Amino acid sequence: MGSLPPFLDLPAPDAKFQQIDQTTLLDLFKSQQNHLNYFFQNLNLSQALTFSQTLLNCNGTIFFSGVGKSGFVANKISQTLISLGIRAGYLSPVDALHGDIGALSSSDILVLFSKSGNTEELLRLVPCAKAKGAYLVSVTSVEGNALTAVCDMNVHLPLERELCPFDLAPVTSTAIQMVFGDTVAIALMGARNLSKEEYAANHPAGRIGKSLIFKVKDVMKKQNELPICKEGDLIMDQLVELTSKGCGCLLVIDEDSHLIGTFTDGDLRRTLKVSGEGIFKLTVGEMCNRNPRTIGPDAMGVEAMKKMESPPSPVQFLPVIKDDNILIGIVTLHGLVSAGL
Repeated sequence: MGSLPPFLDLPAPDAKFQQIDQTTLLDLFKSQQNHLNYFFQNLNLSQALTFSQTLLNCNGTIFFSGVGKSGFVANKISQTLISLGIRAGYLSPVDALHGDIGALSSSDILVLFSKSGNTEELLRLVPCAKAKGAYLVSVTSVEGNALTAVCDMNVHLPLERELCPFDLAPVTSTAIQMVFGDTVAIALMGARNLSKEEYAANHPAGRIGKSLIFKVKDVMKKQNELPICKEGDLIMDQLVELTSKGCGCLLVIDEDSHLIGTFTDGDLRRTLKVSGEGIFKLTVGEMCNRNPRTIGPDAMGVEAMKKMESPPSPVQFLPVIKDDNILIGIVTLHGLVSAGL
């Protein structure tokens, strides 16, 4: 790792602070790994399975709640489920008692995350949630806690100790809560047979979604946007067409729109260098590439990008053809990048 840039004016360290050495940091990572291993080795898989199946069978909304750091975890797990197309939400235990509990119904599940299981705000929420008819699940790490006694189901997350030297700061407990919740979420994803297309539909603005949603036909240029010409056209007569459409090429077609080949601005420079003034008599068909890379309209946009970048050398565009080699469009690298791919 390099040194910090010289222009950063960092404050001098407090005299009472010690430097963090590599051995100390490595020991902390190893300790956290051991604490996480304790969780994995002692987790009751039967409980985890029953919990997962209960969520899978939920006919309503799966709500998550927690206080403090556990609340952040509960919120995050609810967002993970939502991104998978599962009806879920975060219910603040404080706001719930001031109106938000109106979102709960008898077909819903309320999952309460708490390390101790004795969180006062959650215990106040329980009778109100029960009055709404919701099914309550506590996810805790301390045996014999108050939440376990009042909920319909309990999942115990084995916690050896917090990484904190005082065994107080919730760092290991929240880590295992996150691991547990997200793993169950992926189990639900598999059980619901969520496809890539369905997942992408929930992430339309991100790169993941775009890579799984956008097809060549969604980003290609077509009709009047195409730089087309016939093989008998003189090269010099097609310079405007070559440069004005922003594709960097000409698409050479016959009378029935069959693709014959391509002629690029690079081909123009090479032809001019070799032929000199003779270029005025040359036709596009004489100098075009009659074996260009092409792609179909239903191919994914990412597939088009990979094809452009494949050996022996990258290209900046792909003619789009349908059955019988009929030209219907062109997809460009610039177009794919502009689409967010």
